[in-house]
Amino acid sequence: MSIDEIVTAYHAAMLHKSPDELADLYAEDALHEFPFGGPPPFEGREAVRTGYRAMWGGSAFEAEEVRRVALHRTTDPEVVVVEQNTHVVAAGQRVTVPGLLVLRIRNGRIIHTRDYMDTSAISQVRAATAP
Repeated sequence: MSIDEIVTAYHAAMLHKSPDELADLYAEDALHEFPFGGPPPFEGREAVRTGYRAMWGGSAFEAEEVRRVALHRTTDPEVVVVEQNTHVVAAGQRVTVPGLLVLRIRNGRIIHTRDYMDTSAISQVRAATAP
């Protein structure tokens, strides 16, 4: 898969809240990190699958749209930076969650992700869906 195809498929997995679609984009020994907080790193494709199944399966929000704002290629041909906005509905409240993905892609698979999400927007989503 090309970088553009991987980013498009990544966003589709987010929209569908599909841990299987997402994990299938990763190399077997990949690493997915959340530098601004959140869960501990997911080490390996199956940890990505399990981690996202727990996160998305236990959340009461629905993704309406995942919009690619920009795709920045770097001087390293394996690394791209994706600016994105995820529009979600949580308990009837619409929230936009801005984010950045720093992806290292090798041989058509993601080998490393740094997943930066706007923590204040994530807090809004959690507050809206709290019991």
